[in-house]
This record gives sequence, structure tokens and C-alpha cells, in this order.
Amino acid sequence: MFRKDSANAAIDSLLGARTRIQGDLAFAGGLHLDGAVTGNVKPEGEGSTRLVIGESGVIEGSCEAHVVELHGTVKGDITGRVRVVLGPRARVEGNLLYGAVEMAAGAAIKGKMVKL
Repeated sequence: MFRKDSANAAIDSLLGARTRIQGDLAFAGGLHLDGAVTGNVKPEGEGSTRLVIGESGVIEGSCEAHVVELHGTVKGDITGRVRVVLGPRARVEGNLLYGAVEMAAGAAIKGKMVKL
């Protein structure tokens, strides 16, 4: 079960801008990604999850969390079960599956938007 305040969930892990990961990444709680992941980024276990992708962050694969906040680039599908927030420099090349969505002017999506 997720908390209603999952958008404010604490960040438990930080991957810096010079970090590169090849393969899938599983996380719990909150993850802030400024580096690059070639693989899927998904939560593991139960509880509220928050994924923040910074302006320098790139994911080449799908990503999922209760709340996904994107300021960088995702080349794959995004699933935000509660909410997806797209900043002005957000770039999505894939489908966006969301409970609710916030999109700043300048954000771009090349794919379908699907309400969960």
C-alpha cells in the first residue's frame, strides 16, 4: 500500500551524473538518478516509491514508481501509478501510463498517454 504523500517520499538512493549502469535496476523508497541506465528501472518490494530523474539523467528502458518525476530523458515506457511530473526539459520516447499527470511547458512525449 502506498502513502498519499508519496510525492514527498524521502530519497534513499542517489546515482550521480557520472554513474553508468548496464542492466536492470531495482530500488525501494526513493531514487534520484542523474546518471545513465541502460535497462529497466523498477521498484522492488512493497511501500511507496518515488523516482526522480534529473536533467542529466537518461534511462534507456522502461521505468516505474508510484511517483515519477522526470527532468531528463527516458527512451522507453514510464509508469507512474499515482502521478507523473514532467519538467520543462523532460523528454519521453515511449508511452506514458499515469494515475495523474503534471506537464510543464517545453516537455515532450513521443508516444501514447494512457490513464491507469
